[in-house]
Amino acid sequence: MRTLITGGTVVSMDPAVGTLARADVLITDGVISNIAERIDAPDADVIDGKGRIVMPGFVDTHRHTWQTAFRGVGVDWTFMQYLAAMHDTVKPHYRPEDVYLGNLLGRMEALSSGVTTMLDWFHCAQTPEHTDAAVTALRDTAGRSVFGFGAGFRTSDPIGTEVRRIRSSLPSDDALVTMALALRGPEMTTMDIVAGDLKLAAELGLRTTVHIETGGTGGRPIAELFEHGLLRDTTTFVHANGISDDQLRMLADAGSSVSISPDVELKMGIGRPETGRMLAAGLRPTLSTDDSPAVGGDMFSTMRTAFAAQRGIDGALGARDVLEFATLDGANACGLGTRTGSLTPGKDADLILLRADDLTVFPCNNPVGTIVAAGHPGLVDTVLVAGRVVKRDGALVDVDLPALQARLLESRDRIAAAAGVALDGTWQPPA
Repeated sequence: MRTLITGGTVVSMDPAVGTLARADVLITDGVISNIAERIDAPDADVIDGKGRIVMPGFVDTHRHTWQTAFRGVGVDWTFMQYLAAMHDTVKPHYRPEDVYLGNLLGRMEALSSGVTTMLDWFHCAQTPEHTDAAVTALRDTAGRSVFGFGAGFRTSDPIGTEVRRIRSSLPSDDALVTMALALRGPEMTTMDIVAGDLKLAAELGLRTTVHIETGGTGGRPIAELFEHGLLRDTTTFVHANGISDDQLRMLADAGSSVSISPDVELKMGIGRPETGRMLAAGLRPTLSTDDSPAVGGDMFSTMRTAFAAQRGIDGALGARDVLEFATLDGANACGLGTRTGSLTPGKDADLILLRADDLTVFPCNNPVGTIVAAGHPGLVDTVLVAGRVVKRDGALVDVDLPALQARLLESRDRIAAAAGVALDGTWQPPA
């Protein structure tokens, strides 16, 4: 049960290990056991890392994976049009099998592009069967996933019975698929309901994640949570556009984390990514892709947008910070920082091999800068999760992709016909 990756350029994201121009990585029983210039392990299965960058897999802290079948349909939508389209028009026609296929292909896409850990922010829970289909899809892929159960944006219905039911099916926090609670939040429901949801999460040992932003109104949702004693170090706040500096400091003081989705935030009119202001307040941002109807699903483009947007404001953000957002900081936000997010002996072997000999990045003089400024999914040659090879030589292992793609297209076509939605980008929902 040993695997040896030989001769790669190791970008560990661990200060104690550093970046090594040429090194071997030994994996024993799914765990990184050694990183050194040369390792002798004659009994190990060997993966040739020559011409490859070996680095931790990416961590996406917020993705609505069930929407995968409608990729690209909403590239011209505003945020309000997205809500009208995906939640009011399309979602009512989703069956459990549609959720399954969206989550399955979406998680495979993320895995193929190097996202070894992903928080699935699920808000298509029309029935328990829809929820179970989403969880089953995550289990049927080989990635490390956090299932963030959400009751939806516009509901005050009691959720305790359903959350407990799901938690009973995902009881372990050490499994590849674990659970979090996706809160409705103070901008979607009452403070009493938020307090009740947080109490339920604490009772069940669940981390929480919640959308929050001001919409340019100058609102103070974080301050309101603070005044009610509801800020937690186990909560990730998604977007946080327009949140004032003093409220960002409240989050930092509470030990909360944040997730920015720079592509969606900029193009849908939610607001500019608050990367620099978060750093100034003492927060370490994490990165997320959000939704595939509007943007791409890979972490390379997400990093590049976050990097360029902040550099355009003050020129102060560095590439290493951005790569930390996409790896170790994301793992910490998911409560998994002791298990993944860096190449550290003792951590699970969640890692990817990128082609450094590809003409789009060759010669790879500055590995960290190249990954952030010029990386793309086509570079992802090999992916391992907990030491298991799930992608090799550019292809997912043991996946009948054409058959699954055909099923997703059938699902998409049925939903689109029932909802009266054109798929070519010409349909514009009301703003």
